[in-house]
Amino acid sequence: MYKKTVLENGLTILTVPRHETKAVTVLILVGTGSKYEDKNNNGISHFLEHMFFKGTEKRPNTMAISDPLDRAGGIFNAFTGEEYTGYWAKVEASQFDLALDVVSDIFLNSKLEQEEIEKERGVIIEEINMYYDNPMSHVQLLWEKLLYGDQPAGWDIAGPKENILKFQRKDFADYMNSQYVAKNTIICIAGNINEDEAIEKAKKYLSNIRTGEFKDKVLVVEKQTDPQVELKYKETDQTHLLIGFRGVSLASEDEYKQKILATILGGMMSSRMFMSVREKQGLTYYISTASDTFTDTGYIVTRAGVDNKRVFLAVKAILEEYKKIMDDGVPEEELKKAKENIKGKMALTFEASDAEASFYGAQLLLEKKIKTPEEIFAEIDKIDAVDIQNFAKQIFTNDKLNLALIGPFKEEEEFKKILKI
Repeated sequence: MYKKTVLENGLTILTVPRHETKAVTVLILVGTGSKYEDKNNNGISHFLEHMFFKGTEKRPNTMAISDPLDRAGGIFNAFTGEEYTGYWAKVEASQFDLALDVVSDIFLNSKLEQEEIEKERGVIIEEINMYYDNPMSHVQLLWEKLLYGDQPAGWDIAGPKENILKFQRKDFADYMNSQYVAKNTIICIAGNINEDEAIEKAKKYLSNIRTGEFKDKVLVVEKQTDPQVELKYKETDQTHLLIGFRGVSLASEDEYKQKILATILGGMMSSRMFMSVREKQGLTYYISTASDTFTDTGYIVTRAGVDNKRVFLAVKAILEEYKKIMDDGVPEEELKKAKENIKGKMALTFEASDAEASFYGAQLLLEKKIKTPEEIFAEIDKIDAVDIQNFAKQIFTNDKLNLALIGPFKEEEEFKKILKI
């Protein structure tokens, strides 16, 4: 079970004891990311995340930050998303104080030296180049651009290169003062801990956290009236595509219907997309379907790598699987399998303290509430085959249908001719 402690300054401490593990994870989440940016500072959330590993007064460089955790056999990293940024370390339980000390130190005391900023520009630009050179990664960026256009939800988390080249120390400091404040921060400690001691130590290590209000994000605007296509011409040996529909957000009561639907379609090795499009028709190497949900947007999408000469056949085959589930529904046994798959995967993730910290922390940060696994399982069990078919009919419509594609193709109209449900 978890315990939530909210301090007078607004900081939330979330503890999730689990004594059968030998590990502890310290995760600090701050409610900001690329959706909180504007044109001028797009990419700053991600750049700032990098800068937190460049040195503090106590640990003056990257080596001084990483060496103690490496010596303890710890795992540590950070991540930036659309709606939150996280800094974490996972260690053997006796090293809890070390993990808490390092993570809180970089979070509160990073020096943001101009010399390090100049060096990191090149690192981030190479990271951007890596993603754009890899069609499997690039097509995901193309998908977000197609759905959301010229607004934060449609921009690259890493930002444009011109922004990366212009950011100065003051930009980072101003952004930290605006977003990295107690009310917008959760520290989640999961694993083999003494809960009372962990709470007191978190209070101590984060006593100097900034206070004040933070800037909220602009809500996403979604507009679509007919199927849309976004092509990126590239001479490739394989075409990479995403095809799917606008769906529901984290706030929707249909969130788990969307997840079950995605699992049935392409979330398992025995799912419909895999067995039909790959195994029976041999049209793809990789294919999967997923449900992605955010606080104000969501979608269900199938990803695939396809022989260039058989792309149109593959698109039709994928659309046919969407249509079948909408028209014919789901047999009870298949629905049961999908539910058990979701529950089983979730149960397995809780073997790791870092996954558990993310599960509880992200829920509280984004949704301002927490559902336990048991509560989620109960909601999933309530959903029946009629619910799934009706939900499919609700979202599998032409005014929600989208295709993003990277490969040796230039004519969108050829795809629009077959893009219908």
